[in-house]
Amino acid sequence: MTRKVRVRFAPSPTGPLHIGGVRTALYNYLFARQHGGDMILRIEDTDQTRFVPGAEQYIIEALDWLGIKFDEGVHLGGSYGPYRQSDRKPMYRQYAEQLLRDGWAYYAFDCPEALDAKRKEYEAQKKTFQYDCTTRGEMENSLSLSADEVQQRLDSGIPYVVRFKFPADTDITVHDLIRGDVTMNSNLLDDKVLFKSDGMPTYHLANIVDDHTMEISHVIRGEEWLPSAPLHVMLYRAFGWEDTMPQFAHLPLLLKPEGNGKLSKRDGDRLGFPVFPLDWHDPKTGELSSGYREKGYIPEAVINILALLGWNPGTDQEILSMDDLIRLFNVEHISKSGAKFNVEKAKWFNHEYLQMKSDEEIAAMFAPQLAAHQVNAAHEYIVKVCGMMKERISFPCELWDTCSYFFEAPTEYDPAAVKKRWKPGMTVHMTKVIEILNTVPFEYEAIHKALLDDYITANQLNMGQVMNSLRLAVVGKTVGPDMLTLIMTIGKDETIRRVQRAIDVIGEVDA
Repeated sequence: MTRKVRVRFAPSPTGPLHIGGVRTALYNYLFARQHGGDMILRIEDTDQTRFVPGAEQYIIEALDWLGIKFDEGVHLGGSYGPYRQSDRKPMYRQYAEQLLRDGWAYYAFDCPEALDAKRKEYEAQKKTFQYDCTTRGEMENSLSLSADEVQQRLDSGIPYVVRFKFPADTDITVHDLIRGDVTMNSNLLDDKVLFKSDGMPTYHLANIVDDHTMEISHVIRGEEWLPSAPLHVMLYRAFGWEDTMPQFAHLPLLLKPEGNGKLSKRDGDRLGFPVFPLDWHDPKTGELSSGYREKGYIPEAVINILALLGWNPGTDQEILSMDDLIRLFNVEHISKSGAKFNVEKAKWFNHEYLQMKSDEEIAAMFAPQLAAHQVNAAHEYIVKVCGMMKERISFPCELWDTCSYFFEAPTEYDPAAVKKRWKPGMTVHMTKVIEILNTVPFEYEAIHKALLDDYITANQLNMGQVMNSLRLAVVGKTVGPDMLTLIMTIGKDETIRRVQRAIDVIGEVDA
């Protein structure tokens, strides 16, 4: 019988969700949807000292904005809950006690000072201390102490942790769907803490217990967890759960755009791009970190960007919808090596997705900027302008700088453009423009013939000089769409007003 695909995204509420974590969630989502499986959101908050208020809600809101939907989770419920590890606390002790009974774990009573002293002792010998099968006999634990001493310490309430007992000199093989078989010898592994004296499990124990009891079929997570995978495989073996152990896939890192290393918030701050999906206000420091949503990224573009960072569809196609990604996604096409984040490519993707938006949608994005500048224009006019200009922008925040002259006459003129374009005799030509607009029908073809053909060309004038000066008069600088299209859009009267003001303000210049 084929096992149903069940995957989970299991972040810790210790701060904002990094974009690398979003990619992990996305790959889990694509895999689940492609196989008709379930996607679960589990909050792993075993480390209460690192808990940050608001982080859990941030994670939920960010993934919802991006269109990554869950079937079960901390915010939805489900038949495998609770989905927050702190709410599952009572169940973990019994599993720790099972490992103790079966000889797969032991009590360790070493105080922090003793562990620190042991580390310094090893450092003095230019060695690194590791609590493992070769050193645990030197420490204070239930393997080195008598049964009576152990019981006495437990009865006295002396703090302890429960550590996993790795067998000596054993090769442990993890089969990874991306990397193949990865083998590590147990002598290189430390006896990780599984359970703390405060009654909370560590990540390792809670993770395995939760994945088993929630019937997780595949664990798709970042490669930073690959060194822990041998412990996790051994825990499944210790519990007798090997037959239902999930398959593992460890994803490559997201790398910084320049140099080596993992993409960090510092890289984003330095190069001016977000590394979080939404703005994050740190409740401890008050610091604001920017997010993709507030920077004007289209959620579908962010999904497309992330999907192709470490995976490819096997074709040259770059623009891929969520449905495309679900259809094409294949774990075997995930790269083993890290993927560099490309800031310019991210902007390109956003530009492409922005062009797919309707003129009405772009106008809605523009509305707050127009309101901020106290512009009160007809809706149909705003939609028309957005349709004309959207191909010139990559982000909605660029609309005002790109389109403002459609709504406001220039109050000043670019000095460099004036010097280059506004030559002697230009006031005469601009006066002729006003005359033409006042005398010919206000239609594109009629103005084109009267101005470009019958005046500029017939009089052998410099076409670029005259038309760029007209643009300078109307816009204030030499940017914008086709000049006659611009005139037809802002209207005859507004165009004449702007040209006359330029004549008055700039005036005639000397040769």
